[in-house]
Amino acid sequence: MGPTTTGNQTTSAIRIESVGGPEVMRLVDLPVPRPGVGELLVEVAAAGVNFIDTYHRSGLYELPLPTGLGQEGAGTVVAKGDGTEGFAVGDRVAWCGSGGSYAQTAVVPAAVAIPVPDDISIEVAAAVPLQGMTAHYLATDCPRLKPGDRCLVHAAAGGTGRLLVQMAKLRGAEVVATVGSDDKAALARSAGADHVVNYTTTDLVAGVEAAVGADSIDVVYDGVGAAVYDDSLRLLRPRGAMVTFGNASGPVEPKPPLHLMGKSLWLTRPTLWSFISERSELEARAAELFGWISSGELEVRIAARLPLAEAPEAHRLIQSRHAAGKILLIC
Repeated sequence: MGPTTTGNQTTSAIRIESVGGPEVMRLVDLPVPRPGVGELLVEVAAAGVNFIDTYHRSGLYELPLPTGLGQEGAGTVVAKGDGTEGFAVGDRVAWCGSGGSYAQTAVVPAAVAIPVPDDISIEVAAAVPLQGMTAHYLATDCPRLKPGDRCLVHAAAGGTGRLLVQMAKLRGAEVVATVGSDDKAALARSAGADHVVNYTTTDLVAGVEAAVGADSIDVVYDGVGAAVYDDSLRLLRPRGAMVTFGNASGPVEPKPPLHLMGKSLWLTRPTLWSFISERSELEARAAELFGWISSGELEVRIAARLPLAEAPEAHRLIQSRHAAGKILLIC
């Protein structure tokens, strides 16, 4: 736990002054921030590490510099500004979409803060807002999975992928999962995947077609990017949907729309923020997510817990794609 507004008047946070590799991140001491109108000051228990953080750090997604990193976390409210009705000092909250979350103390807009139910641990609460709600909108809105649909989930043992496998099964879909090792194959199966393809030992297209046939996937969920994009299109049925939501292997090269014409495919590149822009939608997604966790229908796997000062190592770990589950920075 970091310092509050009483006692220590400084707080530690990760900052970058230039874009680049993990080494550009520095742990610095800063004045404890003050919450403004519509803002909460939170003592951060844990911050979630996500691929979007590596895109901000590398400059793939540009931010004004210098800047903090991290979009997600959970902790305890220690002060609040005006216009924050519904929250009180001492409340446990989680969030995503609030920059500078790699910190002992962070200012979080009340508009993105989610109350944490008593039966959810603070670490689980920190682990699920971004990846959990991403998996939720993918399964419910991009397009809405229904019983009998067949979907392909890439990186199915990762933080988002394994949650998405479970949610797809909750919606009655048949799930084909791709992974990069035998250990990850076991994790995908334990999440409920009906078929698992280890692309390091089996050709991706051949492996999927052996399991379910050619041109038989209704929806591909792709957080990997360049390495699997073309093969994913080959596997879709006519009028199937390609949902690309991440760039773990690098961004997909620009292509003319004509490349979709052969099978009249749908292509979308959604972002979570468009699906939680209304407070009512954020609350509904969070409520269903926490409800599944409370009931035991959704398992959240934390792969690694690292001290805040080891944020560079956390980025190396997530980019290595060796972490099967969520990486947290303990603040």
